[in-house]
Amino acid sequence: MKQPTPYDVIVVGSGAGGGMSAYVLAKRGLKVLMLEAGRDYKPEEETPMFNTNAEAPLRGVSTPDKPFGYYDATVDGGWTVPGEPYTTAPGDREFMWWRPRMLGGRTNHWGRISLRFGPYDFKPYSRDGLGVDWPISYDELAPWYDKTEKIVGITGAGQLGLENTPDSPPGILHDTPTPRLHEIMMTRAFEAMGIPVAPMRAAVIQKPMDGRSACFYATSCGRGCSIKAMFQTTTVLIPPALATGNLDIITDAMVYTVDMGKDGRAKGVTYIDRVSGEHKSVTAKAVVLAASAAETARILLNSKDGRNPDGVANSSGTAGKYLMDTVGTDSGGHIPMLEGMPSRNDDGMSGAHIYVPWWGYQQQARKELPFPRGYHIEVGGGQRMPGMGIGDLADYSDVPFGAGLRKQMRHYYGSDIGFAGRGEMIPNDDCYAEIDPDIKDRFGIPVLRFHWKWSEHEIGQAAHMRKTFHEIIDRLGGKVTYGFETDGEKAIAAGGEIIHEVGCARMGDNPKTSVVNKWGQAWDVKNLFITDGAVLPSNPDKNPTLTILSLAMRNANYLADEAAKGNL
Repeated sequence: MKQPTPYDVIVVGSGAGGGMSAYVLAKRGLKVLMLEAGRDYKPEEETPMFNTNAEAPLRGVSTPDKPFGYYDATVDGGWTVPGEPYTTAPGDREFMWWRPRMLGGRTNHWGRISLRFGPYDFKPYSRDGLGVDWPISYDELAPWYDKTEKIVGITGAGQLGLENTPDSPPGILHDTPTPRLHEIMMTRAFEAMGIPVAPMRAAVIQKPMDGRSACFYATSCGRGCSIKAMFQTTTVLIPPALATGNLDIITDAMVYTVDMGKDGRAKGVTYIDRVSGEHKSVTAKAVVLAASAAETARILLNSKDGRNPDGVANSSGTAGKYLMDTVGTDSGGHIPMLEGMPSRNDDGMSGAHIYVPWWGYQQQARKELPFPRGYHIEVGGGQRMPGMGIGDLADYSDVPFGAGLRKQMRHYYGSDIGFAGRGEMIPNDDCYAEIDPDIKDRFGIPVLRFHWKWSEHEIGQAAHMRKTFHEIIDRLGGKVTYGFETDGEKAIAAGGEIIHEVGCARMGDNPKTSVVNKWGQAWDVKNLFITDGAVLPSNPDKNPTLTILSLAMRNANYLADEAAKGNL
């Protein structure tokens, strides 16, 4: 049956890359069909913003199917999706693949930290000979960062002038809420070590904008946001795109192939209706893949035909290659100075109000550090709404139960702090995804098999993170309570655990070594674009979502320009 609407573009995915692509293309007047593998999701109606932990099963604690707690916004997905497995190659380290199955994808769950990549981050090979350079510079992407930040709404106003940590032009960012007590103490300790501290840049608006309410610090952003203060594509990008009348959305539509025409152009995609199990095909003049880095690679590699025996857009053989995550580890400590404090309201944004940008560029230039690239530090602590984890305070008490125990737990409440490091991973040949030759999902589609190995660069970085955390805790007069190990091999998080998976279809200036050009356009198929994290050639320490959004805005505008010229 002929499809009723002749679409200009099919967008696969509704997260950061897909949501921004659909927003731009619909606003530019193109007819867009968005296909989302998960179910429909309406944060305004489904977010439990005012529920207490006491109202949740097991008081909201983490469970295998809800690892971030009962109220986490992710539905129908996570590190496991029933009937939709993935595998790890024998002998390799585990790679953990997070997949939400809902409209908006990971933007309903993400940490909201929104840092611009710096000038060094676009030309890493030129600085230290490792990895590859991007085919674009910071200056080329900077105007798109500006536009994206205005739409998203991000804190962090101010001009700091820090190395490789770009400031935004005045007037774009919102003010970050005032640092809390423990954050002020941490700042003094960091600055005593010569390490600068910056206001947190978070996608949580502090003043009303575009029909969105300012954050009033109700509960964790991880639950979603019914007042639209926290950025989700489901509240910020998709509604205005729908309002143009140019966007249609089909949910529970899991795309598994790009369908090719005899002319070597993409003619559409085929997907499975995850409810009925039916296989359906749709057509358009162009296709945008934004299913998440690894899922986009899976689609490319499963799109085999006589002309593309190794998958579509894979003449370079690099589809699925150079998979990356963020380097991560953490530590925490108990600070006696914070014991016995009067009760206070530390709520604020659900994340921290400060962060620590990487400070070691000059040390590395002098070859004083035993690893390349850097990391930033995220902090935690304070007197927030208590969860079941408050029970750990009983470990400090010498009273086993009753009123005496409660009194001592109140005394210790708010005296624990935590640190998390988030560092750059350099792409390597040992980390990639391929099609598993034996395993298929419940729909009969071949699944991904991951290969994963941290290099000495990341392991050295993790060790440095732990030592830095321990020194800060010591300077505050405290003792380390978790994250003791300083052997980077043992301290580093599993691949995929930080949920910053990028790469697998990198951009470049050479079709023999990359999948797409600097516009996210496949070298082999000129009407096929990729706008998710798959195109990142490297994974700097700054969280990737803001850059994915900015690249998607830039490249979707290029697509629209090319369509207007009749070039697609």
